[in-house]
Amino acid sequence: MGKIIGIGETVFDILFKNNQPVKAVPGGSVYNSIVSLGRMGVQASFISEVGDDNIGRIILDHLHDSGVDSSAVCSFSGGKSPLALAFLNERNDADYLFYKDYPNNRLEVDFPPIEPGNIVLYGSYFVLNPVLRAKTKAFLEYAHDKGALLYYDINFRKNHVAERIKLAEALIENLEFADVVRGSADDFTYLYEMTDAEKIYREKIRFYCPNFIFTSGSGTVRLFTKEGSSEYDVKKVEVVSTVGAGDNFNAGVVYGMVQQGVGRDTLAGLSQEQWDGIISCGLDFSAHACTLLENYIDKEWAANYKRK
Repeated sequence: MGKIIGIGETVFDILFKNNQPVKAVPGGSVYNSIVSLGRMGVQASFISEVGDDNIGRIILDHLHDSGVDSSAVCSFSGGKSPLALAFLNERNDADYLFYKDYPNNRLEVDFPPIEPGNIVLYGSYFVLNPVLRAKTKAFLEYAHDKGALLYYDINFRKNHVAERIKLAEALIENLEFADVVRGSADDFTYLYEMTDAEKIYREKIRFYCPNFIFTSGSGTVRLFTKEGSSEYDVKKVEVVSTVGAGDNFNAGVVYGMVQQGVGRDTLAGLSQEQWDGIISCGLDFSAHACTLLENYIDKEWAANYKRK
């Protein structure tokens, strides 16, 4: 079974419903994915940073408890672990406020070794941020050169729209590194004011990466490859929170690839049936995460899913 390495930000999420806090859990988009993969028993490690404070220690303990190697998580002093306040509306979608206090020197870690057959999961502002870009780009180049399969979740938030021109070069570089790109309808609305999945693939993705997964909340999922496109219905559940929906979709897709032994060298040869199974895993993980106030699959569900 291949190793999964995630690189991304870590925050402490405080969830509000009707203006009252209802849950506080570690979070971050790639963090949520890697925790779910760890709970599935996949060999997983995470590259990130936390403060040398109570919140940072909670996060490190949580990674360990979920079976994730945290040796490449930098514990910094001179700042505080970041907080994210997520306000759930009547549809249980979240609006965010972020509180961050980082030191000048960031991501002071040694990257874990990469081998062919590994999968690297990256995304969000963390791998666009100019402050971190030299280090995150160096890691992505290293992973690409070592033959890992790179999965890029764009996850571009509304609060960075004013920076989209400044970040365009880093975004394109991230797309060029990628073997699979996942983007949501919101991402492309904020980036390009585009919503048509086929047009987005044709004009913004295909030139850099042939494999593209387009998600649109409760709408259908679209898969585009060199061979063509396919469409999948999301699973209907009673939604408690959508905070971890996309992150767990990513985790499920990566888990499906691990189960089928997919690597960068075999990705182009996947059959439609194999892709169907991989996307189905993503839909399963995402649907389950929407029924929880946590941002990841729970351990009991993970144990039952592995026995399927």
